[in-house]
Amino acid sequence: LEEIPRPVQDSRNILKQGYLEKRSREPSFFGSEWHKRWCVLTQRDFLYYANERSKQPKGSFPIERYQACLDSQLRKDSRKKSCFRLFCPGKRSYEFTAPSPAEAQDWVEQIRFLLRDLSSLTIPCEEDEEEEEEELSKDRDSSDSMNNSQNSTLNPEELEGDDIYEVLPGELPNSQ
Repeated sequence: LEEIPRPVQDSRNILKQGYLEKRSREPSFFGSEWHKRWCVLTQRDFLYYANERSKQPKGSFPIERYQACLDSQLRKDSRKKSCFRLFCPGKRSYEFTAPSPAEAQDWVEQIRFLLRDLSSLTIPCEEDEEEEEEELSKDRDSSDSMNNSQNSTLNPEELEGDDIYEVLPGELPNSQ
């Protein structure tokens, strides 16, 4: 069953998408400072497009260290309860207006849920990988030392001929 192609290449990673109004960084004297954008939240990034058929995003950023909160201070009009903000210390903040207060709340909850997930997943996953790598390298070391001891017992004259300690780090012979 083929899905309709989406602007984001891998549609399985999309957690939420829909139209939001995004506040532009440089409000123009003409026209609104809020622009309608098709926004997509994936497991790693927040992307925004001119519309849902656009192939290239107008912008995107990794969501990982951002925080999301509802913010009714962003607008003075009747839609102020539909506003939310994404912010991260030392990085640009993004301000959005959802079609309704409930939709704004849903975006914020989805993002918070994802961020909780990301922070809980990243730590144990990395530790597991490191432990596995250590075990593998221990196995490799022990098999190497076995091979070396076998070689030295088989070919003692080879080891005497190569004076290993005289070689400088820049001039190592290609042993493999």
